[in-house]
Amino acid sequence: MRMNKVCLLIAAVTILSGCVEKEIIDDVNIEMGVGYDMVEDGKIEGTIMIPIFNPDKKIGNFTYSAKATSSRDLIQEVQRKSAQPIVTGSLEIALFGEEIAKKGISEFSDAFQRDASIGAGVYFAVADESAKSILSGTYGNRGNAVHLSQLIEHNMETRNLPVTNMHRYLFDLYQEGKDPHLPILKKVEPEIIDIVGIALFHEDKMVTELPTEKMFFFKLLTDKFSEGAYKLEVDKETVVIKDLDSKHKYKLIKRDPYTVTIELKIKGLIREYTGEIVTPAIIKKIEKEFEYQVNQESSAMIKDFQERGIDPLGLGHFIKSKTRGFDFKRWEDEYKNLTVNVKTDVIITEVGIVE
Repeated sequence: MRMNKVCLLIAAVTILSGCVEKEIIDDVNIEMGVGYDMVEDGKIEGTIMIPIFNPDKKIGNFTYSAKATSSRDLIQEVQRKSAQPIVTGSLEIALFGEEIAKKGISEFSDAFQRDASIGAGVYFAVADESAKSILSGTYGNRGNAVHLSQLIEHNMETRNLPVTNMHRYLFDLYQEGKDPHLPILKKVEPEIIDIVGIALFHEDKMVTELPTEKMFFFKLLTDKFSEGAYKLEVDKETVVIKDLDSKHKYKLIKRDPYTVTIELKIKGLIREYTGEIVTPAIIKKIEKEFEYQVNQESSAMIKDFQERGIDPLGLGHFIKSKTRGFDFKRWEDEYKNLTVNVKTDVIITEVGIVE
């Protein structure tokens, strides 16, 4: 009896393995990056980036471009230009030109989430000028797609970019009471791409952008730091605080009208100080000045979000989770009248080895 079960299992595996579509890497073009731009006559130009594996182990880049009226037609147009089938299983990044981002990217994001071969960790980003220009460059020796994805990953882990990817974008998009955001990439030199801001969306349309100098405060409010740095002036001396560790917590203080307090806790080390000696009194001044700047900048940023009618912090979702019978139909007006207080607690844990 047991032998019969084993035979049946082997037969089933053999039959099922014959149903799997086999793809030999030398017989396909692996799509690792894709970009979309708005062009003349309301058409969309799609650019697909393919890696070229050279004998010297360096990875080159090749792009296919095509124009069409929809994202689905673009796939067919590009496939006709390729000598091998284009497969999407290794997609690293999807770029959207700014004009397309302002019109809405749901048509493209919907196609991505329906494709089972595309992982949820794919990075979405907005191109400051054109997606095609960025994808057609040459950056590093591991291929453009890997370079761009590592650029975003590095800035999330150690700099001022909040955690983002396709999964996060779609979660924020479909979450009532929260709007998505994406990084903005720009080619600043022929071989250098920079993150020049954060695109803020209402539903699937880009509404405005945060410049680089505001990204630090935005990450404090939406994510947490495990590294990072901040520079400030105290009594005409320059202080650089590094190895930042931050956490944030929202608290609903009052209803009708709503009042929310955002508590920020920040720890860091003084790594640069242009003065002579860092005394306990100076440390206190640095902590208070840091707290003041964070409170002022964060409060002004939130006020701007309210005036624009966007909620990238997810305050609507937070209040809904704390309020029985919450009505999103009234929330649009209530959000503009919402009172948000930012309270920051900064602790300097070290001042370095020089006393």
